[in-house]
Amino acid sequence: MSTDNAAVHGPDGHDLHDAPHGTFQSYVTGFVLSAILTAIPFYLVMARPIESPAYTAAIVLACALLQILVHMIFFLHMTPKAEGGWLLLSTTFTIVLVIITLAGSLWIVFHLNRNMMPGMQNMPGMEMPAEQ
Repeated sequence: MSTDNAAVHGPDGHDLHDAPHGTFQSYVTGFVLSAILTAIPFYLVMARPIESPAYTAAIVLACALLQILVHMIFFLHMTPKAEGGWLLLSTTFTIVLVIITLAGSLWIVFHLNRNMMPGMQNMPGMEMPAEQ
């Protein structure tokens, strides 16, 4: 039995020297953008400078989407050129499937809520307590 690594593992090494690596500047840029995109929603929720919760939620969601893009570009190195564009294509396909799944789930839950027990709204004792 040989203990030579080449004999055990074969000549094909697992060194991926062609894998994309970021520079120090790209990692710092990604970190700073991530910190800013985290601080903005934190400030909006804690200080409440915007009175409308809907606008605050929209800004928080926009920051979350931008944060995802920052991580994909600066830390995961997912660019249109990476792996001949197949990485971007598979990511786009995954996002489309997730959107279809979420939209379908929300549609089903909404219709179940509306159609499950239509007579429940008029039953005595089932009223919601008045807010004070």
